[in-house]
Amino acid sequence: MLVKQTIRSATEKAAIKSRKKRRSAAAKKPQQLSGRPKGVLNKDKTRLELSAELWRINESLKVILKLVRVFVRVKHLALDGHFGHNQAVLMARDNDLDLISKLRKDAALFEKYQGEQRGRGRRKRYGEKLNYRELPPKYLKKSEAEGDIQTNYYQGVLLSKSFGCELNVVIIERINVKTQQIGHAILFSSDLELNWEKLLQYYSLRFQIEFNFRDAKQHFGLEDFMTTTERGVENAANMAFLMVNVSAQLLQEDQAKCRGINDLKAQFRGIKYALETIKLIEPKAEMILIEKVTEVISRIGSIHRHNFSVSSP
Repeated sequence: MLVKQTIRSATEKAAIKSRKKRRSAAAKKPQQLSGRPKGVLNKDKTRLELSAELWRINESLKVILKLVRVFVRVKHLALDGHFGHNQAVLMARDNDLDLISKLRKDAALFEKYQGEQRGRGRRKRYGEKLNYRELPPKYLKKSEAEGDIQTNYYQGVLLSKSFGCELNVVIIERINVKTQQIGHAILFSSDLELNWEKLLQYYSLRFQIEFNFRDAKQHFGLEDFMTTTERGVENAANMAFLMVNVSAQLLQEDQAKCRGINDLKAQFRGIKYALETIKLIEPKAEMILIEKVTEVISRIGSIHRHNFSVSSP
């Protein structure tokens, strides 16, 4: 729906490089439980402070929503795990959307405090920290087994100290029955009313973007264009993705004959060759002959071929 070229500024590149260095240095240092560094204050988790990356996404999002909301009601924004943080939630809510994204597999999540509150002082928000090795049965929504793999789906409204709001969290737990190895994937949404199955479905739709990039590169020249101007790059990229959408519609309309983009390209290429050949050989060829010839030639080069018989007129 919208493709825009992104060029990072020198300042942004330097900030990314510096952040990577800090992370690398922190990973090498032994962990020290020294508490909060002196002079560091609490951050306002409800204040929107967009990074350069989020600012670009926010500008594009506003353009898309302005077009789409004329026809449909949009409620959710799905982003990958890179944007599974508080500022992305605030950006989504600034556009009247709820974020669907992914957390790290070791994200610190807490249950809401259910005990008695003190008479004085700040009220307690955080209860027990979630133990991924022993997830509470009360959050279990579904359990299924396939071969040696057992998959459990958990959902609950939980808290994170990195977020300024409650989170609707879905945890996918996969257990190898033979080896007892356990793996987790943690999805979340700022929409607390969203059903866990819908949350999984909406997040899985994000992978269609990866398939679109694959098809645009493989079939429609996204990797091959040679233009370097800003307008030229945007036109070439938009044309590649437009052809992905057009081909998807054509495949849906003609599923009996074409089962992939290669079949579709072979069909249109064959029709073009057939028509050009007929023009040279028989300028006044009958329409029935043209249809039969193009029907056969358009199948040449396709992956899933169908047998056609052409009878003499």
